[in-house]
Amino acid sequence: MEFQAVSNQVDFPKLECEILKFWQESEIFHKSLEQRRGGDEFVFYDGPPFATGLPHYGHLLAGTIKDVVPRYQTMRGKYVERRFGWDCHGLPVENEMEKQLNLSSKRDIEAYGIDKFNEACRSIVLRYTAEWEKVVGRMGRWVDFRNGYRTMDRSFMESIWWVFKSLWDQGLVYEGYKILPYCPRCATPLSNFEANQGYREVVDPAITIRFRAADRENTYFLAWTTTPWTLPSNLALTVGPDIDYVEVRDGDDHYILAEARVGVYYKEKPEILWRGKGSELVGRRYEPLFPYFADLAGKGAFQVLAGSFVSTEDGTGIVHTAPGFGEDDNAVCKAAGLPEVCPIDEECRFTAEVPDYQGRPVKSTDKEIIDRLKAEGKLIHRGQIKHSYPHCWRDDGPLIYRAISTWFVKVEAIKDKMIRNNQQINWVPAHLRDGRFGKWLENARDW
Repeated sequence: MEFQAVSNQVDFPKLECEILKFWQESEIFHKSLEQRRGGDEFVFYDGPPFATGLPHYGHLLAGTIKDVVPRYQTMRGKYVERRFGWDCHGLPVENEMEKQLNLSSKRDIEAYGIDKFNEACRSIVLRYTAEWEKVVGRMGRWVDFRNGYRTMDRSFMESIWWVFKSLWDQGLVYEGYKILPYCPRCATPLSNFEANQGYREVVDPAITIRFRAADRENTYFLAWTTTPWTLPSNLALTVGPDIDYVEVRDGDDHYILAEARVGVYYKEKPEILWRGKGSELVGRRYEPLFPYFADLAGKGAFQVLAGSFVSTEDGTGIVHTAPGFGEDDNAVCKAAGLPEVCPIDEECRFTAEVPDYQGRPVKSTDKEIIDRLKAEGKLIHRGQIKHSYPHCWRDDGPLIYRAISTWFVKVEAIKDKMIRNNQQINWVPAHLRDGRFGKWLENARDW
């Protein structure tokens, strides 16, 4: 028997290409599946990539790991179907098409035509499938491209609706009005996971304003905020029930603030007229800062509330509270039975409820609102703060935490069951079960 001579100068790229060619021409992957068809199955779920972008190092690394597990189970005699798929839904595809069509907002899309825009998106969804097949094949990864699935296929979408209906039938779906991180540019809420992907350092205005007490002349509550644009929606002030507060004399005026913050506002210690806990301030009334929702005073608005989230680390120890913006604000106002006010549209522009700024993006009104407060004698201090703030990971725009009506799955109702089931899963590495994933389950919220 004659053997082909083997050179000791190995050309590995050439050798790899020869092996890949042999696999492809001889349909080795297909044959490996057929040999085991009908046997015990090992089910492997693989999250699909977007075909509107090219594969990068992260895909290569993760794809190699994903190839090892099915190969190992196949070598143990199991049938492991490995269908490749394409994620065809979501904003990445829409953003790509918006750039091509020179569209910059939801209203632009509506003017262009939603049906036309959808078809335009559909046309580019699978733009780079050939490149993906080439790169994945070059990696030596075995996957089934012939029977690949697409999330825009009706069969796939119907399976998702079946899941949703099953959750509905079990009473695990509800429509809720909650505070969510929201992107004005995309006109859509984001998950907390998505919001956590885009934190960056920004400089925002930090102002202290005075709210005139309704029960005493020349007496004011001092509050601090880094979002002046939310002040037109103010319905309450929140204090910490166990925090020490004081009323100090400042000329002819009296100011109420946390005792621990007096030194921040006064170089010399002012005369203290009253000292007590925040719980003693709860229920006191004050005059609206702006006239837009003044009629809600008869429904409990414009009073001092108590909240455990208040601290004395910054500001005045009194928190300006607008139920439409901020999870803590919403919770404390809802507990007090206050109305929910959120006077902005889908692109976070002020609505007719705030006529002076109607149609303006909320963040663009900060300077104008500050100048107005100064002119009206309501601004005590004006400064800036550098802090970490979430931005949309798709378009880099700052997010708005706003109240929005959307559908939720009652994850918290089945959390204990998920935690118990997690204990039965063989995690690799093992520490993930009670570590990263276990902790995530323990803190899971309605989704």
